[in-house]
Amino acid sequence: MASPGPHRPDQPDDRMREAVTTKRLHLYSGSSHPALAGEIADRLHISLGEPNLRRFANGEIHCRYDESIRGADVFILQTHSGEEGQSVNDSLMEQLIMVDAAKRASAKRITAVCPYYGYSRQDRKAEGREPITAKLVADMLSAAGAERVVSVDLHSGQIQGFFDVPVDHLTAMPIQVAYLRANTDLANLVVVSPDSGGVKAAKRFANEVGADLAFVNKYRPRGVANEVVAANIIGDVEGRNCLLLDDMIDTASTICAAADLLHEEGAVDVFAMATHGVLSGHAIDRLKASMLTKVVLTNTLPLPPEKQMPNIEVLSVAPIIAQAIESVFADTSVSEIFGGRNQG
Repeated sequence: MASPGPHRPDQPDDRMREAVTTKRLHLYSGSSHPALAGEIADRLHISLGEPNLRRFANGEIHCRYDESIRGADVFILQTHSGEEGQSVNDSLMEQLIMVDAAKRASAKRITAVCPYYGYSRQDRKAEGREPITAKLVADMLSAAGAERVVSVDLHSGQIQGFFDVPVDHLTAMPIQVAYLRANTDLANLVVVSPDSGGVKAAKRFANEVGADLAFVNKYRPRGVANEVVAANIIGDVEGRNCLLLDDMIDTASTICAAADLLHEEGAVDVFAMATHGVLSGHAIDRLKASMLTKVVLTNTLPLPPEKQMPNIEVLSVAPIIAQAIESVFADTSVSEIFGGRNQG
């Protein structure tokens, strides 16, 4: 029997072929929303990795991964939330440090998963001598080593153009639409944008559920922060059930002012739906005192006990983020998950 002869460098053996074809997915979570990360890991049938995050006495953050991630596809999930004991800046810096650690550990590809993208409202210069901080955050993520970004319902689609790496812009709309179809009389529903800037998104949503469309004409008093005046309603809402739709609820001033105006215009029932429940300052007190019968949010941001109330319902975005991670890992289309409805 002839000898197989010596191994030639241009003919890889079985171990080399296996190393070339094996792909590894690692998912890590920052400290801002571990519950969401755990739910996503369960849907992916994997275990969350351990980044061993800790803080030094002066507040500086340290990270050291428990296992080798050399040559792996690494997903680092951190929503940019600001809760008691941790600011938006802390959450962002923590993710940057985790991305940098993964890059220096020779990860093959690093994807920053940001369910809520911090500073997203600072996406343009409204007045002179202002920053465009959404662009700055994009630059920092890229400089740290992120080669791809996944986010949900960015405040404006133009933020995707701030990156020099691919951005997968997900939308919570399929989950929100499924909730409405199961819990709402769509025949008498009007989707209402709380301002003219959200009309495009509200129209897309109204078309999806077969509802009518209206919007609130509002203005902000010049020189006064976090205050809004709802002037009038464009559209017919008398005797109708009204869904106030927005990408986020922060101080709740806009939503509550719009709800009051809709009731004055003869709406029967008014409830609100938003992807991101920022709920800053006196937002919960405003919602409790408002005419809204319920508020439907998603879990892109954690909802601590002090912000929970009986008429707030929370939908999970874990299914769509898990699907997106699977698609990125397999190098297949993310937009096909949404039938192209996540564009714009």
